[in-house]
Amino acid sequence: MKDNAESMADILEPFERLIDVEICGAKVQVPENNPILRCLQYLDIEKISNADLCWNGDCLNCQVWVKAGNKEKALIACRAKIEDGMKIVRMSPEIS
Repeated sequence: MKDNAESMADILEPFERLIDVEICGAKVQVPENNPILRCLQYLDIEKISNADLCWNGDCLNCQVWVKAGNKEKALIACRAKIEDGMKIVRMSPEIS
């Protein structure tokens, strides 16, 4: 994925390492210090780049639900930063 990070350097926030997260049961590594949506784009640039998204939080098409204790918390992926160990349990259809 290092090549992927280098090719996306102009859209990713600066980062020093990849962090571990879980997305719908799959364990992946994504760049720290970035919005969740950019991390999803890092994993699948074509799908996210071509999705119907506003990138500013108005459309809610990038909503994700994360495990917070024993509850789910809804976040807007273009506005919320990824966190090490985050567990995304559901995603809106536009990005899943």
